[in-house]
This record gives sequence, structure tokens and C-alpha cells, in this order.
Amino acid sequence: MNRVLRFDFQVPNPEKAIEFYSNSFGWKFEKIPGPQDYWFITSGEKDSPGIDGGLMKSPDGASRTTNSIEVPSVEEYMKKVEENGGKIVVPKTAIAGMGYIAYCLDTQGLLFGLSEVNPNV
Repeated sequence: MNRVLRFDFQVPNPEKAIEFYSNSFGWKFEKIPGPQDYWFITSGEKDSPGIDGGLMKSPDGASRTTNSIEVPSVEEYMKKVEENGGKIVVPKTAIAGMGYIAYCLDTQGLLFGLSEVNPNV
């Protein structure tokens, strides 16, 4: 079974969001190198319940949260999404040190991510 792996926040001002979540909840942010500014969020201790996430600047200025589902193969699950009436809105993309992602819409327009963990990317 495939579980939600992480959340991603898209916000107009990442620095302001980092300040808010760091001060409010004690979350830790680590900027990851890549083609787009992206911060990995550690929201708690590894042995406590919950998931970690990420933060990026919103490409259209809207704030949103997107959940990503861990899958063994992004390509395989992109096909399944399309076979079941969903749409791919961002194709398979490599994220250095993390793996691959793709973003999809379900049959009701809900945005979600597919995430294939592969730290060797």
C-alpha cells in the first residue's frame, strides 16, 4: 500500500513562512540545491508520529498544500493515474538526493504528488 510521504507548502514568501513555522512550532528548514529554491522541513523527531515536508515559492503566488504519496515507480503510477481518469500536471522530475516527483490531478481536480525515493539521484 502507498502512504502519504510528505507535505509541500507553496507560498508567495518562503522566508516569511520559514520564520512563522520555525517560531510557532520549532520546525527546522534546510535549503536543498536544485533548479528551484526548495527547503526540506523537519517537523519532529524521527521516532515520533507524523511526516516531514517541504517549502517552495508558489509559481503563481497562491498558497497551497500538496500531499505526496510514496510509490515504488513514479512512471508506473503516472500511468495508473491516467488510466483511472486523472491528469499529470508536472511530469517526472528528478530532485537531487531525494528521488523523483510528479504532480497530478485526481478526477475532481485535487492536486497531489507522486514521490519515488531514490537518494542516488
